[in-house]
Amino acid sequence: MTTFANQLKSEIARIAKKEARVETQQLKKASAQHRSDIAALKRHIAALEVTVKKLSKSQPKPFLKVEEELTTALRFRAGGFATLRKKYDLSAEQMGKLIGLSAQSVYHWESEKSRPRASQLPAIAAVRKLTKKEAWSKLGL
Repeated sequence: MTTFANQLKSEIARIAKKEARVETQQLKKASAQHRSDIAALKRHIAALEVTVKKLSKSQPKPFLKVEEELTTALRFRAGGFATLRKKYDLSAEQMGKLIGLSAQSVYHWESEKSRPRASQLPAIAAVRKLTKKEAWSKLGL
C-alpha cells in the first residue's frame, strides 16, 4: 500500500505544481505589464518636468512698454518702491506682472535681500510715471 500512497502523493504534487505554474504565469505577465506602464509614466513625468522647468525659467512679459532713451541715471530705493506699490494698492504679484518679473523678485527688492538689475530700472521708472488708474488698467483689473 505504500506504493499506492507514494503514487497518490506524487500525482497530487504534480497537479499542484501545474496549477501553481499557471497562476504564477498570469501574475508574471501582469507584473511585466505593470512595470512597462510604470516606465512609460516615468518617461512622461520626466518630459513634463522638463517642460515645467523651461516655462518657469521664461520671464513673464511686462505689461508696460519701456522707453530706453532715459538720459538720467536711475536710482532704486527699496522703501520708495514699497511705498509706490502700496500707493497703487498692488500686491507683489501684480507689481511683478506690471514690470515683467516674479512676485518673489519684488518681495526680495522690498526686503532689501537683492537689488534690481540695471536693465530692470527703466521698467520701474516707467511704473513710477503711471497713475493708480493707469496701473490697474494695464493689469486689466
